[in-house]
Amino acid sequence: MNGSLEALLAGAALWRARGEAEADPEGHLPSGWPKLDEELPGRGWPLGTLIEFLLPEAGAGELTLLRPALAALAAESADATRRWLAWIAPPHAPYAPALAQSGIRADRLLLISAERTPDRLWAIEQALRSGSCAAVLAWLDTADDRWLRRLKLAAETGRTLAVLLRPARRRAAASPASLRLLLEPTPAGLDVVVLKSRGRGPLRVRDVLGP
Repeated sequence: MNGSLEALLAGAALWRARGEAEADPEGHLPSGWPKLDEELPGRGWPLGTLIEFLLPEAGAGELTLLRPALAALAAESADATRRWLAWIAPPHAPYAPALAQSGIRADRLLLISAERTPDRLWAIEQALRSGSCAAVLAWLDTADDRWLRRLKLAAETGRTLAVLLRPARRRAAASPASLRLLLEPTPAGLDVVVLKSRGRGPLRVRDVLGP
């Protein structure tokens, strides 16, 4: 598996740190959800660092939350640049018609299956370091602080949208991620608790997906 992933990433044209879809000069990409952007430093997702989503369970609204940014990055990835949207060890295979309806180009999607944690960590690091991925979404449970710091350093090599999706029970664990969000589905939609961000204390953003 290792050699195959390296060959695939090496075969993609390298991206240069400019022209990111609607990103600001400091490296933030609007989330597409005004209530959330209002509370995030830089008014969007930080690029070139680790973002951590803590989920009560898979399907808590994480992909809906990321959908506008992924659609923007997919549209930006023209054939000449050929940057991937890498999904590493997702719990369920993505549904292509739903992605297309959301504006996410299926031909930009790179699915990487890795059952063992060491394989997942290796794949995440390679995808982040490659320069060939506009976004890296990785579903990960166990990882020690040393590995998380390695992944953050790998993310800093480019302005990739790097999101680790982890169980909510990891909330109390230390993390070098620049942005940590706890997702809480509610009858009204989705609340997002910002546990950690640059220059901001903990806060709750209610009904993020609402008008």
